[in-house]
Amino acid sequence: MAVLSVLKGYSKSFWTSNTIELFERWAWYGFYLAFPLFLVGSTDTGALGFSNAEKGAIMGTSSALLYFLPVITGAIADKVGYKRILLLAFSIYITGFLMISSFNSYWPVYFAFMWTCIGGAFFKPIISAMIAKTTNEKTASIGFGIFYMMINIGGFIGPFIAGALLKLSWSWVFYMSVAAIGVNVLLTLFMFREPGVEKDGKSLLQNIAQAIKNIWITLQNWKYVLFLVIMILFWTAFNQLYYSFPIFVDQWIDTTSVYNGLHAVWPWLAETIGDNGTISAVSMTSMDSFFIIVFQLMVSAFVMRFRPLAAMMGGILVLAGGLGLMFSTQSGWLILLGVLIFALGEMGSSPKFTEYVGKIAPADQKALYMGTSFLPIAAAHKLAGWLSGDFYEGIADKYFLLQKEVVNRGIQFPAEYSADFTKNDFFAQAADKMNMTQVELTNYLWQSYHPSNIWMAFSGIAVSAVIFLWLYDRFVMGGK
Repeated sequence: MAVLSVLKGYSKSFWTSNTIELFERWAWYGFYLAFPLFLVGSTDTGALGFSNAEKGAIMGTSSALLYFLPVITGAIADKVGYKRILLLAFSIYITGFLMISSFNSYWPVYFAFMWTCIGGAFFKPIISAMIAKTTNEKTASIGFGIFYMMINIGGFIGPFIAGALLKLSWSWVFYMSVAAIGVNVLLTLFMFREPGVEKDGKSLLQNIAQAIKNIWITLQNWKYVLFLVIMILFWTAFNQLYYSFPIFVDQWIDTTSVYNGLHAVWPWLAETIGDNGTISAVSMTSMDSFFIIVFQLMVSAFVMRFRPLAAMMGGILVLAGGLGLMFSTQSGWLILLGVLIFALGEMGSSPKFTEYVGKIAPADQKALYMGTSFLPIAAAHKLAGWLSGDFYEGIADKYFLLQKEVVNRGIQFPAEYSADFTKNDFFAQAADKMNMTQVELTNYLWQSYHPSNIWMAFSGIAVSAVIFLWLYDRFVMGGK
């Protein structure tokens, strides 16, 4: 009954803001989990055929901008008004999605995705601020729990539907994201209530300058800076869920067994999201959000008994185990188990990161510290982009490894991909010249070049974060 009374106490603005967050995450993750496949996939499928290095540069730099700019865009929203900035963000989103779907060369796509991320940077600080403004000390805990749940519901629905739409064409994935943002435009115009703008006598430029000054103030605390640097390692490993995992599944994993198992229980669902008896990499990746929706309350209740730093270390260690399973096997079911373990680790560590920042911040500087807590996430996106580029390609990219094999065998192929010679053409012709089926060639490359070794790098980075956090807790914070 106590929970019900709290739920009845939330305002219309609270529920409107949460609904907007759900549709924004629907649009973003429905596109974002498919985006690496769109960038590197064979052009004859409607994808762009870029290299992993090009994909890493596009995603890493622009996503870093998405997490760095809210320090500034939040200050702009406070002065200009939330409603105006929301409509600006949604306009940028829609034009960005449409541009990405229309362009097919590197620099235009790079610009279009960066433009889209700028839209995300304007959006990101607003809804969390609205949740803070529409809750009080009694309702904030459940209120932010609802907010986190909305994020994951949207984060599951978007990729889930995208996986089904991919059977039609890539364009439908972008249209889906545009439609979801279109719903938010209507919600903002007709249901969103402006909380008001700051009237502190400062100009917009003064507010931006103050936001930048705030970063400098918090970064003078060397203990806090050291903690943020360590957390870059965690977020770098975590981001491989988005940067590398969809490509790994798409290139190496036969998900037929997962499709058959799902079909035996729920045929309609399997046929809706499946294609040719398999489950897409996007749908497999979306299970992370599904597991969070199901298990978050249980995990949160379990980790409440631990100090935030201890919970973070345990959660990251579990996440490292999940990464190891996700990248070390060709079994679709074991990979799903890996995603579940990854999600459990994420649930134990990610929320505790925010809680820890709030606890170590001086009482009069909590807002400043929370504002700069995005900095390690921004840096980690840049590092994750590099890691999923040339580094990943040299160890685990199927087409790169095949190129090494054909050179070793002295088989001649065109030096570059083109409209007349795509990645799929290369693989099919190589299999034919080696007297193998494409499945046999995939298994041969797996056994000969061991692309699964990439798990050691990804899990190792996460484990190193745990080790450094233990040292930090023991020798810097003294176990406090």
